Amino acid sequence: MDIAAASPLLGGLSPQVFMRRHWQKQPLLIRQAVPGVLPPVSRTELFALAARDDVESRIVEHLDGGWALRHGPFAKRQLPSPKQGAWTLLVQGVDLHADAAHALLSRFRFVPDARLDDLMLSYATDGGGVGPHFDSYDVFLLQVHGRRRWRIGKLNDATLVPDVPLKILANFEAEEEHVLEPGDMLYLPPRWAHDGVADGECITCSIGFRAAARDEVGREVLQRLLDGEDDTPNPTLYRDPSQPATDTPSRIPSTLQSFTAEAVARLVENPKSLGCALGEWLSEPKPLVHFDGGEPLPADRDIALDRRTRMLYDDEHVFINGESYRAGGTDATLMRQLADQRRLSAAQWRRASDEARQLLDDWAQAGWLHAPAPAAEDT
Repeated sequence: MDIAAASPLLGGLSPQVFMRRHWQKQPLLIRQAVPGVLPPVSRTELFALAARDDVESRIVEHLDGGWALRHGPFAKRQLPSPKQGAWTLLVQGVDLHADAAHALLSRFRFVPDARLDDLMLSYATDGGGVGPHFDSYDVFLLQVHGRRRWRIGKLNDATLVPDVPLKILANFEAEEEHVLEPGDMLYLPPRWAHDGVADGECITCSIGFRAAARDEVGREVLQRLLDGEDDTPNPTLYRDPSQPATDTPSRIPSTLQSFTAEAVARLVENPKSLGCALGEWLSEPKPLVHFDGGEPLPADRDIALDRRTRMLYDDEHVFINGESYRAGGTDATLMRQLADQRRLSAAQWRRASDEARQLLDDWAQAGWLHAPAPAAEDT
């Protein structure tokens, strides 16, 4: 991807200019961002995904002035009729299950993979929506079928409607209104209020991003650092040879408090250890993801990461599906290319060391990467 080149996806802006002008700053309406776009899955396929227990799905109904929320999976008979108005089916992580959805999500990789989350499909019948709300993360709303009317505005009042199962803004005030048709897209920064209502049957793709809270990052990284301490040989134990007799036995000794502070500081004092723990956490697959076993790599075939695989890297490590590996030299270059391009030619990966080729083969047998059939063999 040429991040300096103008892109129709971003309304003629380059990714560089878009990130500087709009990312986390101001909305952008893009007409015909993806001309000729089609839904990445059909309505029938989407309903089938909603019936699976490894797919997160929800139904929102707005009937008689009230709101109802149900969580999937949904058998076909549990879905309202497409002829019924004012209901919405939300299916998360469609990119994990459909190549076309994964390819569409990949068009947004001008944002770091560590921030890119998933592609959600919202199917709605006439009048369907989830009410005025705001998200804590960036989102691109791409219309892929039918029409949806969006009203947006700055979040001036975050008060929510009480006693409803959805986080609906009580005092939403729209500043702009746009009707999106297939190919049109709306970018919204975090905490921009918005309300989308289907104008007839429609499907919208939501490209969402990860926005972890600071406490969550700290908790997850510290837990991984602690897990790494489990196998430490000869651990340093607290000692207090100078502890005097005490007539206040319930008071915690100041020396034990200092020992604890030093223990915590030691855990986080190594930037490389912190980086490793962060990369392992960021590369963890989605909670419902399971990999099927694969086959050994044929030496004459290109390789490609499975669409469910998360692969990242830093200056010291390569991370894949929650595991970390140190890499240097040619091996590091090749692994970084695999992460960025999500594939390597046979000629490229054969240049890896014996150890790295064995690792790639292990990943293939775990189902984390594959050797796609050559184009001439495709049916």
